[in-house]
Amino acid sequence: MAPRLKLRDIAFFERPVQFARPFRFGAITLHATPQLFVRAEIEVEGRGSAVGASAELLVPKWFDKRPELSPAQTVDGLRRSLEIARGLYLAQAGLQTAFGLHASCIGDQVAACAKENIPPLAAAYGPAEIDKAILDALLRGVETNFFDGMAGNIAGMDTRLSPDLKDADLTTFLTGRKPLPRVAIRHTVGLDDTVEGEGGVADARENAGASYFKLKLSGDPAADAARLARIGTELDALGRDTKVTLDANEQYADLAVLQALMDRLDHDAALHPIASRLLYVEQPMPRDITRQSPLGSLAARGFIIDEADDSYDAFPAARALGYCGISSKSCKGLYKSIVNATRAAKWSASGARFFVTGEDLTCQAGLAVQQDLALGAFIGVPHAERNGHHYVSGFGETPLAEAQAFAAAHPDLYADAGQGIRLSIHNGDLLTGSLNTVGFATSVHPDWTALRPLEQPRSLQEYPA
Repeated sequence: MAPRLKLRDIAFFERPVQFARPFRFGAITLHATPQLFVRAEIEVEGRGSAVGASAELLVPKWFDKRPELSPAQTVDGLRRSLEIARGLYLAQAGLQTAFGLHASCIGDQVAACAKENIPPLAAAYGPAEIDKAILDALLRGVETNFFDGMAGNIAGMDTRLSPDLKDADLTTFLTGRKPLPRVAIRHTVGLDDTVEGEGGVADARENAGASYFKLKLSGDPAADAARLARIGTELDALGRDTKVTLDANEQYADLAVLQALMDRLDHDAALHPIASRLLYVEQPMPRDITRQSPLGSLAARGFIIDEADDSYDAFPAARALGYCGISSKSCKGLYKSIVNATRAAKWSASGARFFVTGEDLTCQAGLAVQQDLALGAFIGVPHAERNGHHYVSGFGETPLAEAQAFAAAHPDLYADAGQGIRLSIHNGDLLTGSLNTVGFATSVHPDWTALRPLEQPRSLQEYPA
């Protein structure tokens, strides 16, 4: 039996994060954005109280890309998602499992957010961050680590939110997990990033020895093809086996424009270095268009959804449209990632190819990257996008003592090579050994006194016209 708990308190904090260089994806260029921190206090039945934590960037214009909203308004949508979720979670009476608490709130959360014009993907952000902090507290309360705890279904996961599965499917998947000891980084090449020369794709100081590359697309087939051809030349110059993924962040307007890019990949010799390395294409079209557009013959290329993954039934719906994969991101919900990995394993048992990928937009050094890395290692993601280590300088504005505490507790993940404490990448891989510690992949919590309370979100009416 999974332990039951009672939630006592949830507190939100934030810290400014200044980017070391611009990060352009989709229709936005990020220079800075706050990082959220969650502190949850629970009472574990028969065990006493425990405190858990989680963290994630509050990323503008990803969860909600509506053009009529400013970047600041979309961040406030995430803050409001957190506030609504806090109220729903704390209103739950009695003892529940960690997953039971999530399952009791997620439907009401989406409905309450819809009344405030917050879309489902942004609505899921609040519960996703609270769930991670609660799980951290639970693991600490029973004194076990994430990998062993989840293999034993410490959260009490069941299929009430995924009726296409049986409880036995989840049990089989969870008990069969053997966490990966290392996960390869997939180096992001943003739309404003240097391609050639110093600081470019082939610069070892830039790509950290990566063998996997994630290339952002703009939605313009001609411009994307020209840029991909340049990147392909740089990948050839590396002289090692490399693979690539493409990510359009919803920028391709429809199937016709997407077909134009795929035709170029199929027939343009200058794009052969990319086409021959291509693993999959991520979220090419807007989420609403995606749901109305079966891929047809395009499906042979291998497509996954990311921003369209805004509900527990998104993966089965995408599968029916020809998609073969879905992304795992802890900011979308760790339980949904595990459910989707269970589906991929079950569907692939008959010989078909379905998979879950690791994509990272919101994870900075410390809590966020460790918990997301542990989730990926647990469900078997062999390589994952890791962009925090090169768009933000190490721990950024984190106090030195806090960064040093993380580095001391997780010496296989962090090192100071003269540029401050930052992720330590070993021949293109991140090691997961030190994540095997009591709690959710961390021996350290942030310095709560060095954080400011979460900024109160403004309503749309408070913004200048």
